Amino acid sequence: MAKPKIGVIIGSTREGRFGDKPAEWIADLARETGEFDVEIVDLRDFPLPFFEDPASPAWAPSKSDVARAWQQKVASFDGYIMTAAEYNHSPSGVLKNALDYAYNEWKNKPVAFVGYGGVGGARAVEQLRLIAIELQMAPIRTGVHIVWADYAQIASGEKKFSDMPHLVQSGKDMLNQFAWWVNALKNAREASAQHQEAAE
Repeated sequence: MAKPKIGVIIGSTREGRFGDKPAEWIADLARETGEFDVEIVDLRDFPLPFFEDPASPAWAPSKSDVARAWQQKVASFDGYIMTAAEYNHSPSGVLKNALDYAYNEWKNKPVAFVGYGGVGGARAVEQLRLIAIELQMAPIRTGVHIVWADYAQIASGEKKFSDMPHLVQSGKDMLNQFAWWVNALKNAREASAQHQEAAE
């Protein structure tokens, strides 16, 4: 039986970004569980225009080829883990834009967050959880929050994530909760699809 496929989305495209480091770390930690097929997704590979469609993708197809490619990529996963930089007490504009450029593809799937920045990115993650609910996703309560002291040591190369037991434990706790929701919602989506097919 195929493992659920998880997308680890790097939520920043800035030059010199930190997001690659937590993305690679949490992807490796997720692979170590043996529960998931994991792929890192870089928003730099999907240079989406600033949202400009005449209607939400919930109601009308996107005109942009990049947007359609993004939607297909989003649809290919059973759940998502997003790195979340905090800019001015909120998530990055590029991540919010990427969320806006899909709708049905996110629906009934779980999402977890690895935040970093001021107060470990907690304010950005809080807002992302609200957005996720509007997109009919299931945001996971447990997250990873990389505060400035840890960020500075990892960014400088002074320490690795594996040198910080509190972050490793947070990551494992998050993935345990995430795995439950991934499997529960995957089973529910499959049962719903079978029910719909039988009714047709």
